[in-house]
Amino acid sequence: MTADWTQAPGTAARAVPTDPGFEAALGAAVRVAALSPSSHNCQPWGVAWARGGGARAAAARAVTGAPGGDQYLVLALDRERRLRALPSLHGEMLVSCGAYGQLLLRALGAQGWAVDGLRFAPGGLDGPLEAGWPWPEPGPADWPRTWAPLCVARLRPAPGGTAEDLRALRDTAEARRTHRAPYRPQPVAPDVLDRLAAPSGTAVARDADVGVRHLTSDADRAALADFVARHAGRDFSHGPAWRETHAYLRFSAADAAAHGDGFTLAELFGPLSRPGEWARRLALAPTTMRLLRHVGYPGLLARQLARIVRPTPALTVLSLTGTPTPTLADGVKGGARLADYWLGATAEGLVLHPLSAVLQYDDLRHALEDRFRIPGQAIFLSRLGRPATDAAGVSGFPRSHRRPAHAPLRTI
Repeated sequence: MTADWTQAPGTAARAVPTDPGFEAALGAAVRVAALSPSSHNCQPWGVAWARGGGARAAAARAVTGAPGGDQYLVLALDRERRLRALPSLHGEMLVSCGAYGQLLLRALGAQGWAVDGLRFAPGGLDGPLEAGWPWPEPGPADWPRTWAPLCVARLRPAPGGTAEDLRALRDTAEARRTHRAPYRPQPVAPDVLDRLAAPSGTAVARDADVGVRHLTSDADRAALADFVARHAGRDFSHGPAWRETHAYLRFSAADAAAHGDGFTLAELFGPLSRPGEWARRLALAPTTMRLLRHVGYPGLLARQLARIVRPTPALTVLSLTGTPTPTLADGVKGGARLADYWLGATAEGLVLHPLSAVLQYDDLRHALEDRFRIPGQAIFLSRLGRPATDAAGVSGFPRSHRRPAHAPLRTI
């Protein structure tokens, strides 16, 4: 978090006594946060509840102040769960962790626990993170050695928050889907787009410098489809990147449940017949990609994706606008803003389909930012619209399997 984290605390701090109220609230909050989106559904986050004396002292110093009766949570990146095939994926991991942290804090806020202080780790959006131990030696015994702290939050009881607020947040998070099928051609109402683009006023996203741009004109939508057709094939032809993507494909619901991450073919394509499933297994195999990339196969896949993009009524770009060189804090805050945006879209009956392939390579990202006049650094590009199927049909795209909600939580 800060340089102080590597120094011994000036005074010892007592461990906080068990707080059944916060413990129960945290348990409910992690169940909501577990539904947050992440690249490849890799879930690269961890969260630590600082209860021991040394951990509380370090957390309190990070947000300035002596530990009293407050509660401290540390959001972390689990380096063992992160994607790493491309340098840009470090930023995607920060965004994913920021989205998780936002749902966690919103769920705590709905139960009367407000963020009273927040401090981010130093570093840039493109990393790499410091590998050294960030706590006073010897450090909390239960702090996982593969975790890198991203931010620490101090929480205090505050008026507000009801069971209905928590239930509404949970229901919206459960309804959120990545919907990769065609959307209805009708435009998204301008007032809806204005509400989604309005600055977020919750938790980590409060201070985020994130621009929201909606591409809705025929010219812009056609131009983006052409951009995808020309360039998205790079992701399929990049050997390490595609092997990493393929490693997260789960070929049965049982396999997905056992892993607790990744995505099934049904999540990518909707319900499939057995022959259709086997055909897609073969089409997506890294060996197929490697053998056919010289005859234009990645380009064919990119053009198929572009045909889905072209009739989409709106396309969304989120970008970091605060500094010319975005920081780690910008990435985490950007993820918080994305979480708010996606939940807001879900509440409006809208669905999203991220198009990250053209943002993961710096030259393509710069070209896209220039072509569509995107301020700052783009961190998220997605289709936005209403699904062409009815509400029952949307459920044909199942929710991703997740790890147990408490798996990322540690008490230190």
